[in-house]
Parts: sequence; structure tokens; C-alpha cells
Amino acid sequence: MRAAGGPAVVSVNGSRGAADGPAVPLSPQDLAESAVRAVAAGAGEVLVHPRTPCGRESLSPRVVGPVLEVLRGAGVGVPLAVPASIGAEPDPAERLARVGAWTVLPDRAVVHFAEPGAAGLAEALLERGVPVDAVAPLGGAAGPEPLERLRGWLARSPGGDRGGVRVVAEITAVPVDERATGPALPAGLRGLPLQAVLLFGRDGASWPALRLAARCGTAARTGVGDVLHLPDGRAARSNAELVAAARELTSRSASF
Repeated sequence: MRAAGGPAVVSVNGSRGAADGPAVPLSPQDLAESAVRAVAAGAGEVLVHPRTPCGRESLSPRVVGPVLEVLRGAGVGVPLAVPASIGAEPDPAERLARVGAWTVLPDRAVVHFAEPGAAGLAEALLERGVPVDAVAPLGGAAGPEPLERLRGWLARSPGGDRGGVRVVAEITAVPVDERATGPALPAGLRGLPLQAVLLFGRDGASWPALRLAARCGTAARTGVGDVLHLPDGRAARSNAELVAAARELTSRSASF
């Protein structure tokens, strides 16, 4: 899957667990197999949420490093990203400490600007040479503050000028007829270069967000971490099936 503006990301597990069905890979080996197949289907990057054996998300170097090594050892040759988020470590200071202790580095890290301590965490990752996916929701309960916080950091921070920062907008509410928005970026993102923007949505917003990304010319994201059903409503059987469906959908949407 490729949106017109850049490579696609597949979120291979996200916050999903065994209760979400057989399409969700659980063990490191299952994650690696799912990632390999998703890349073969067209994904250009892989986002993986490292977990302990009991299923808890973790930023510990003893969890993050081995998961990355398993995926790389399995032949996943595209960039690997991990989230540095409140879901893995609620305390901002501890998140910084965990990231600073990583011995095996991901190719990118995801930082949520709706969470406390995001700017400092993003700076710490950039200092370690890890490019940052800076996430802010568009719409929804969080309101405009996270995106404004992100824009402020990009404007004033030396880290925002070093490159390696991609703005990831989570589309939480998409118009019923998203084609009516035309090819321009949503208002909150205007002024940002297309090549530095990625759009995605979760569950019901996922496929409309993909169509919007295709029309805007930005990168896009799919995978069972975001959505468990195909555009026609059928349950997805794998990450690879979602990537293939997204490639077809974005190709059609970009032609409108």
C-alpha cells in the first residue's frame, strides 16, 4: 500500500490482544511472520508494539530490543517503528529513562503529543538519532490543543529543524463524503509539507482516512492495530490482507 505522497505503514498489533481475533499476531515470531507478509503485500514500514510474555506493552530495553531483533532476523527489511507512549509507560520521566536505556534502536519512534512530556521525549529520541512520528488527533475529545502543541514544538525546537520528524494526524472524525474535501490537506495541517505528513484513523475512521490520504497525497497507515475489518465490512484475516485492500482503495481514491 502506498498513498501518493509516501510509503505506507502497517500497524501489526497496536493495542489489540487475543480477544480481538485470530488476525492479531501475539508472539514475537507471529509478529515477524505477519510483518514479512504485510511487507510482501506492499507495506513500506512496520509499526510494532513490543509486549512482555504476559501481553503488557513495554518500553524496557529487555522487551523492545529482542522484538526488533526477531523482526529484523526474520527478514523484515523495511523501517521498524515502536510507540513511546503512555500505554507502555504512564510516567513521563520513566519513559525518558526507558528510551535512554535502549540498546537496540528502532528506525522510528511514535510520540503522542496529546500525552504529557511529549516534546521532551521527542527531543530525547532525536538526540539518540531516532526519527520521530509526532502524533496529534484531528477532531475528537482532545480538541485542537495537541496539534497546537506539536506545531509550537516544531516552530521553536532545534529538534524540529533537524529533519526526521513526521507529523502523524489521527483522523478521529471524517465527513461522510470525504471526497468533498478535495485534494487539499485538512485545515489543521495546512502549511506542512506533504512528504512529512501521514494520515490514519482507527476502526470506523480508518478507511475514510485512507481515502483522504490518497486524495491529499500523504502517506497512510493500516493494519490490525488500527482496523479489524475490510472496506466491505468483512473481518480481515491478516495484516497482509488489510495492506492489499488499502493499496486497492488508495489507488482508486487517488484517481478521483
